[in-house]
Amino acid sequence: MVSQEQRRRQLAREKFLRQQQRRTEARRKSRIRNSVIASVLGVVLVGSGALYATGALEQDDDKTNANAEVTPSAAPTGKAPDPCDKPAAGEVEKQTWKKEPAMSIDKSATYTLKLDTTCGAIDVALKASAAPHTVNSFDFLADKGYFDHSKCHRLTTNGIYVLQCGDPTGTGTGGPGYTIPDENLKDDVLKDNIYPAGTVAMANTGQKDSGGSQFFLVYQDSQLPPNYTPFGTVSDAGMKVLKKIADAGENTGAGDGAPNATVVIDKATVTES
Repeated sequence: MVSQEQRRRQLAREKFLRQQQRRTEARRKSRIRNSVIASVLGVVLVGSGALYATGALEQDDDKTNANAEVTPSAAPTGKAPDPCDKPAAGEVEKQTWKKEPAMSIDKSATYTLKLDTTCGAIDVALKASAAPHTVNSFDFLADKGYFDHSKCHRLTTNGIYVLQCGDPTGTGTGGPGYTIPDENLKDDVLKDNIYPAGTVAMANTGQKDSGGSQFFLVYQDSQLPPNYTPFGTVSDAGMKVLKKIADAGENTGAGDGAPNATVVIDKATVTES
């Protein structure tokens, strides 16, 4: 005769087995769903002539915001552990201006952009002589505290390998209200339509001279058409920070979404040396 205690244990085991079966089935469905997403992405890549790569850094061509950007809004999946610290106290100041700031930098001088992020400091050697409008704009915006407390809203891990930042709204639709001209598109570093690891370049709407404040940092060689102004190079120490962010992945599982890491620019500073 089965005792009450034995019966209780048997029921507990059966309940546990049912839970395990449900979890196994959920994981199987998740794998199938992710495989379908990956397959669809592959079809888009092939069928659109690498549309994913060529359009991944373009902005929303909305006339009300000349430098707004398209950012995926897929539902998040499981996240890797966050390797970054909590953001510094403070809030984004959402500022806009009607026109590009007047040229104030010395084109022959050496400038460095420092991004103090929650994941570590990223130093960027700026190309003032090759991209003066871009560097001048960054100098202006950093001085105004425009980038401070803003999130890096996008990470791509499939086809192209970049971290995208520079939007105070954190949505991929924000900008400073003005646009700047394309520059330095024949830079020697852009060989065979490859933006090499360490390159910092401007995002745009896909139209000529439509850059604003959003930019991307390349953490692994990425094939892109030479349509995005390259204006800086990340230091070796900064590349280690980018790798840490990239290793944490993005939140869609499809290779394009918000970083799992909490990447916030606590402070952006441009200095002349």
